[in-house]
Amino acid sequence: MTSPVEQSSYSSQTLTRKELFLRACRSEPVPRVPVWIMRQAGRYLPEYREIRKKHAFLDVCKTPELAQEVSLQPYRRLGVDAVIVFSDILILAEAMGVHLELNDAGPHLPEPVRTAQHIEALRMFDPEQETGFLMEAIRGLRRTLGSEVPVLGFAAAPWTLACYLIEGGTREGFATVKAFAHEQPRAFRSLLEKIARVTARYLKAQIAAGAAAVQLFDTWCGELTANEYAEIALPATQQLLGELDASPAPVILYTKGSNHLMDSVAKAGADVLSVDWRVDLAALRAKLGPDVALQGNVDPAILLGPAAGIRGAVRGAIGKTNGAGHILNLGHGILPTTPVENAQLFIETGQKTPLAPHVPAAPGT
Repeated sequence: MTSPVEQSSYSSQTLTRKELFLRACRSEPVPRVPVWIMRQAGRYLPEYREIRKKHAFLDVCKTPELAQEVSLQPYRRLGVDAVIVFSDILILAEAMGVHLELNDAGPHLPEPVRTAQHIEALRMFDPEQETGFLMEAIRGLRRTLGSEVPVLGFAAAPWTLACYLIEGGTREGFATVKAFAHEQPRAFRSLLEKIARVTARYLKAQIAAGAAAVQLFDTWCGELTANEYAEIALPATQQLLGELDASPAPVILYTKGSNHLMDSVAKAGADVLSVDWRVDLAALRAKLGPDVALQGNVDPAILLGPAAGIRGAVRGAIGKTNGAGHILNLGHGILPTTPVENAQLFIETGQKTPLAPHVPAAPGT
């Protein structure tokens, strides 16, 4: 239990952005919420578009100096509280041996995984050997930012990566993936388990390179029913998080369209659950209790509208939790047509919104 004196000392001391972020991940008292934006390095920034005029997307991902520059752009422009390394969740798929074509139109894997033999052929790669460019980008960001700003790493959750591997890209409803899972359950389970093992190795390398926290993106879990998620996707996510359990870096699990899955998602073992705008943060906090931190969850489309709406949405999201174990973010990636000044307003409003004083629970409650 935190006493009023302890809370006061937390509020009055000057925390670095990294200390603030990690306290929020651990659901410890903070003077304000930390704020960052998913896809914060991207097409809404003119300086990013200038780089992309000269360099292909994958070239930016695989060139440490370019990846660092793009990663730092939203920090310089917006003053975000965390810098996520610029990369893509399908970099791991390519390192496993799957041919990848990636551009602004979306991903394309022309040789999808469709058989047990394909699964067997997927490589358990050495992250420093096959994806050393990403680790070097993280190390470079740490050198530039020092110890005061957290660098975030990331990867796809097993189910979401499997969706891309089997479909060969993004498909409405992911019918081929679901058919594979139901018709070849043993092969599909082996695929998810393999992804979990290699992803754990990949994230451990990012943490060793200097990532203060890592995020798993389970963007397509909402395509599953509650029973399907619990039986098919959850075990592999638990396996992955179990392998990261000894790591000092908190793990954030982002799930989209997952309001019906929260009972199972809460069992995955993540330190922070990141949710989209369909989830009521107050109801989720009441369901989970105080020990699991939350991230989110303003609708990205709000940032296309007027300033009053942005301020109201930010204050509303923070009010749902009063900042307790809360990292302010969008409920999905920032939209490319977002005005930069609106992104700035989102960050500034979140950082300046005061939290109500912490009131310790009465003994016996």
